[in-house]
Amino acid sequence: METPEENPQTQERLIGDLRLVIENAQELLKNTDQYTSVLYQNARSKLSMALNAANEELERFEDAQLSRMMEATRVATASCAGLSGEERILRAFH
Repeated sequence: METPEENPQTQERLIGDLRLVIENAQELLKNTDQYTSVLYQNARSKLSMALNAANEELERFEDAQLSRMMEATRVATASCAGLSGEERILRAFH
């Protein structure tokens, strides 16, 4: 079984899912601001902390994904170093 690190589509789906959860949590915090009871405020505080952690994790995932993309681009560029521009374009179709 592949791990998310081994499957770019899974990584993108997980990042998208995490973004959606974050957006929904932010909307929930915004829409429950009028509730002032201690119970609501404690729940909002916990959600806010979890949201901050999720945002940090999302940033870490996106940075890692960007690093992988940059490395893949570097490797692909290095493998085509001796090719002319036309040969590089034609290589894309093989």
